[in-house]
Amino acid sequence: MRLLLASAPHADTFGYSMPPPGLLRLGGWLRERGTEVRLEDLAHRLAAGNLPEGDGLGTASARLLLARIDAAGPWCLGLSTMGATLPIALVIAREVRDLAPDLPILLGGPGVSAVDREVLERFPFIDAVLRGEGELPLAELFGEERRGPTLDFAGLAGFTWRDAAGAIHREPDARPLDDLDQVAPPAWDLLPPLADYKAITGSTDGLVPVDSGRGCSFDCSFCSIPRFWSRRSRCLSPERLCDELDALRHLDGARSAYLCHDIFGANRANAWDLCNELLARAERTGRAPLPWEVRARIDHLDPELIERMGAAGCYRVLLGIESASAAVRQRASKNLHAAEDPAVMLERIAALGQAGIMPILSLILGLPGEDEADLRATLDLCLEASLRAPAQLSLHLVNPQPGCALGEDEAAASRPVEGIAPDMALGAGLGAPERALIDAHPTLFSTWSLLTAQPGGEAHLAELASIAKSLPALLMRFPRSVAVWRDLTGEDPLDAWRRTRAEGISFEGLARARRDDLLDDTLAWEQAKVRAAARGPGAGRALGPGCDFELCAELLELGHDLTELDAWLTHGGDRPAPHPGTYAISAGEAGVLTQRLAPDLVRLLRLLQLEEDEAAPALRELGVSREELLDHLTGLEAGTLLRRRPAPQGGSPTVPPR
Repeated sequence: MRLLLASAPHADTFGYSMPPPGLLRLGGWLRERGTEVRLEDLAHRLAAGNLPEGDGLGTASARLLLARIDAAGPWCLGLSTMGATLPIALVIAREVRDLAPDLPILLGGPGVSAVDREVLERFPFIDAVLRGEGELPLAELFGEERRGPTLDFAGLAGFTWRDAAGAIHREPDARPLDDLDQVAPPAWDLLPPLADYKAITGSTDGLVPVDSGRGCSFDCSFCSIPRFWSRRSRCLSPERLCDELDALRHLDGARSAYLCHDIFGANRANAWDLCNELLARAERTGRAPLPWEVRARIDHLDPELIERMGAAGCYRVLLGIESASAAVRQRASKNLHAAEDPAVMLERIAALGQAGIMPILSLILGLPGEDEADLRATLDLCLEASLRAPAQLSLHLVNPQPGCALGEDEAAASRPVEGIAPDMALGAGLGAPERALIDAHPTLFSTWSLLTAQPGGEAHLAELASIAKSLPALLMRFPRSVAVWRDLTGEDPLDAWRRTRAEGISFEGLARARRDDLLDDTLAWEQAKVRAAARGPGAGRALGPGCDFELCAELLELGHDLTELDAWLTHGGDRPAPHPGTYAISAGEAGVLTQRLAPDLVRLLRLLQLEEDEAAPALRELGVSREELLDHLTGLEAGTLLRRRPAPQGGSPTVPPR
């Protein structure tokens, strides 16, 4: 029996920019054990334009899959699903069954493990569902003892299956791998080259998924991952993971790694040893560690581990915080233990920023029990975090998916809301055949539902959806300005956001209308930082007419000291007094840089921006020529602000007229 393993299609940009790491491992595992296996990533096919969007996606996917199965058989089709891709997987399976009635069809993955019996009861074209981890059950299913022209699921742990008479059998849960180092290396050759994935999105980050750990020992009410992995967490050994990261250096298009384990740092010893191993290899080879990012709980990242992670190449970490309210988190079984205190949470966010690691804060709006005070506290936390580190903010609406406590308790009280797509369903369920399934089986596909049985109903949900969509951008762009606004007016981020909506004005317009010197300075600084980030590293503008040097920064004259401003916003005290100065705002590889310039340097830079005849008297008074002054400045610290303009292609730098 041969196996074609396919991941169901979706149009979520983050997902289709990378190969599915679980399929890569599973394909390698089965091939090592003598099973002929082929892999197909239908999300990549859709993004590449090999499949049509909309109503014809299921039929086209079915035909593509069958085209990959040659006449020599027998074959089995396995479809890997997430909650959002289960409907299209069922549409595809139905089409495959119509075209190839004798082909066995299996479903697996987090999208179906919790609704295995319901799927088999309602959709007779599915032969079996594999629950949980696939390596051991599939190795046994396709092993020598069961090898034959038909599949034998009887007594095989991990499977729910239908017999020839139509009866459904649910076998005991399968035993997961005891040692995760037993997994196979990714079978990169069974999917398109990584460079093809990156070419679709135009991404230059070269991010590659690595199946570095599996499972979570917690049981947050809104998450299905812990139950899918039987509330058990395992990690690759540091040596094995470092070997796989080293191997990525030879993969065309790979520049950074996404370690897919959901709770990096839960096994602190493993995380610490990984960082040490990466650093030791860097010292031996003289080559910096491959940059990597992870997901973690903030209570697992103590200051020492954070510092070590930054030194070892970690540049980004997603933190599932969910709510600023301890009561809301406790009701959702999201107990953060050591980081329950908001002050501790903010200290760790600041430590991440200091270590060069960008924190991504993931928060859920509308969790059961959340009132307006809790919502305000969560949005205040977003603001305070943004004041302490260049944080990314990711706000979501509560979504009772199958396979988690919230799905069990609230699915019946939830339903799809027109115009508000849950984040977990983005890029999926778009065709009419899928929508028909979702409408016919709402509790089975509650990934598309929102919790409507709460105070405020749909109107409240609509406001939360609007907050989630627009407020993070404001707080990430202008956190200091929003904080100064709060000090001036007493209005918190939610109040300020509601005011912009009520008055039909941008926050920038609102702030300028206030006519406060400190707020004006703060907003001018943050707007300059946005402009610098948009220009990118190394961008420059001509220093002056006819000059072959350029200024790689925007000069900004402000009435307050920005260091004093930051200290006031994060530590409190008296409002900063006026302290005029000139600042250079520029973008570098590590982010946007702000430098306060000495007055003499500012005068010289302003002098160089003048027309040559205008600058001549001042230059004569200084006793230097324009060229001598430029040479002097580029040899000093100011050299980071000045550079010779790049030569035109095929020529040399323009010589200014004399």
